[in-house]
Amino acid sequence: MADEKKFLSNRILSNPPHIKDNQSIKKVMWFVILALLPSNIYAVYLFGLSAFFLLLVSVICALTAETFYQLLMKKPLTYSDGSAVITGLLIAMNVPPEAPLWMAGIGAFFAIIIVKQLFGGLGFNIFNPALAARAFMIASWPVEMTTKWSHFTTKNVLASGLTNKTGLPVKLYDAITQATPLSALKEIPDILSRNGVAASADKVYDLLFSADMIRSLFQGNIGGCLGETSAVLLLLGGIFLLYKRIITWHTPAAFIGTVAVIMFLYYSATGFEYPLRAVLFHLFSAGLFLGAFFMATDMVTTPVTAKGMIIFGVGCGIITSVIRLWGGYPEGVSYSILLMNATVPLIDKYTKPKVFGT
Repeated sequence: MADEKKFLSNRILSNPPHIKDNQSIKKVMWFVILALLPSNIYAVYLFGLSAFFLLLVSVICALTAETFYQLLMKKPLTYSDGSAVITGLLIAMNVPPEAPLWMAGIGAFFAIIIVKQLFGGLGFNIFNPALAARAFMIASWPVEMTTKWSHFTTKNVLASGLTNKTGLPVKLYDAITQATPLSALKEIPDILSRNGVAASADKVYDLLFSADMIRSLFQGNIGGCLGETSAVLLLLGGIFLLYKRIITWHTPAAFIGTVAVIMFLYYSATGFEYPLRAVLFHLFSAGLFLGAFFMATDMVTTPVTAKGMIIFGVGCGIITSVIRLWGGYPEGVSYSILLMNATVPLIDKYTKPKVFGT
């Protein structure tokens, strides 16, 4: 009996099921940071020092906010676990490259203190902190969040080598290429009337859904928020997280697949000549890959079962598509994830597996 007690004293006993894994919160968080680095580096290359300082200020403010709150409430300091760093990076990736630094800093404080810490800290927040901060910043400073795109230069253009092949008037072509691709798509009627151009809207659609545009969206040689420039780098980061089993395929596949199906059906039904190009345009545009791989898969604010993750991803895809096609806002990824975050307790309730033997 004494030998048995000595043996058990070296082990931690808990209720079943017993899951053995070498993953830790800190390890998971820093793997996610590593997956985000390529797209962050590319954003700095594309947009210059303004992007670098946005990333730096956002991360520093997120770490400062977390440390300040935990010191004030006399809680253990967790700044080294990487969760605040991820929040800071994602906030910066959700703002335009010329957004003021103070705005990103306030967004970081809002995300950490209001959305995360006041709900109990890591593991207790019901909404994704970075996306809640984005919604807060859009509501508070809509001009800065929707107009501060980087000016196009020879290095930062709509598409490398893309010329006005559709024969659009120069004034109209310049207006289109100075907007983000999704904004240009949403505002085609307004752009035509605002510039006093009597050009056919079909030519504008041909430009936006051209093979050159799709290639540029995939490579990332476009304007937009820091995190919506290079689809291929975000995709590689997502594949890395899948390889490391930090995330599973269920939510990203359901999210991206739902958007693809809805867009194909919509553009086929409207008689568009190249529905597959339209699908690729929507998949590679804006923050779909960033949201699907890095924010919709947040372990805290998404369902815990595979079935629940698929339902969550499908819901995100439907809401994103509805906002993009019929809403007044060109992008819907952030709002779709936030809205689905609110349904997670309900999804978990109805997808919870039955207890064995009952």
